[in-house]
Order: sequence, then C-alpha cells, then structure tokens
Amino acid sequence: MNNNKIEYLTERLEKILADRLVSLHRLFDELTIVVQANHVHSVSEILRDHQDLGFDTLIDLCGMDYLTYGDETNALGQSDGRRFAVVYHLLSVDLNQRLRMKVFAQDSELPVVDSVTDIWPVANWFEREAFDLFGIVFAGHSDLRRILTDYGFVGNPFRKDFPISGYVEMRYDEDQKRVVYQPVSIEPREITPLVIREQNYGDSHAD
Repeated sequence: MNNNKIEYLTERLEKILADRLVSLHRLFDELTIVVQANHVHSVSEILRDHQDLGFDTLIDLCGMDYLTYGDETNALGQSDGRRFAVVYHLLSVDLNQRLRMKVFAQDSELPVVDSVTDIWPVANWFEREAFDLFGIVFAGHSDLRRILTDYGFVGNPFRKDFPISGYVEMRYDEDQKRVVYQPVSIEPREITPLVIREQNYGDSHAD
C-alpha cells in the first residue's frame, strides 16, 4: 500500500475500532493492530463488514509462542507477559488493502481465543493447525481436533518448551503386528558445528 493509503487506513481503524484497539503500529509499510481476546470476534465482524475496511478475505491465521521474549513484547505494550497469541493476515479485495491483527490469549496455561470460522470459513483448518501445534483452543469451533500430528501424539510441537526429540517414538512391532509407542530412545545431545576456514579466505590482498 502507498503511504497515503496506509495513513488513511490507520485513521479509519483508530476511529472505527476506538477503545477496542490495544495498539496499532506500522512497520515496513505494514499495519498491525492488537486487540483483546474478548473482542476478537466483534472486531473481526467490523473488519469484514465496515465499508471503509472491507476485509473479506482471511489469508492466513497462525499461533505464536512468546515464551522466550521476556520483556521485549511488554515494551511494545502488547503481551503483558502473556505467552500465546494468534495472528490473522487479512485482505480487502475491493479496497486493495491489507492488515495484520494479533490477539493474546488471556490464560497461558489454557490459551483460549474465540473462533472466527463463522466470519471467515477458511479459518477452519488454520485454527485446527494452531490448536494442534500450539495447543490454542478456539471456542466455538465446530470440529476442533488435530490436523497435522498423529491421533496419539503427545504435546504441541511448536511450543518453545517442546523437546526437539519429542516425548515418544513409534515403531512397528512384529509380535503384535501393529504400530506401538514407546519412550524416546535418542539420547539428548548438543551439537556444535565445526567451522573450517581456508587460509586467507576473504582476504582482498591474497594472491
């Protein structure tokens, strides 16, 4: 979007959403708004239906884990120490404008955010993916279950405290003639890469 279009959209968002906005910031000519979890559904309806906004298309939805961000997000006035967020990437086809919306779940132990599948039906599988990988629950989703991992999978693999090797491994058992799960047999280890540099590599006066 050009500069005038971004400034106009910023002004309209601030006026239309008013106190529903936690923050609005611009970076690399992209706008991001942050809203409270209890407002995500009503704000989504406004973003889709208001004639000056018209965000009829949800391009993407994903979860985020801010476990290791510490005070960095607090300085932006966004997370207030909350761990999990959902990010929505929106497009208005008619008005040719884009927007990113972010919402932080109130409870880091059981992150819950309202589903927007009735506003943008394409959110169905996106929300299931965020549920599967991050453990974020989308209240009101009609069929919230895992979509990428196995039915017996333990944990949420995109959480930052999830071990790289996972908790269990599976193999085919010849005696039982079926797949079985067992504790991970791989010993955890730290790998330090070996760096090899040729003599005078990058030296501008080398022959």
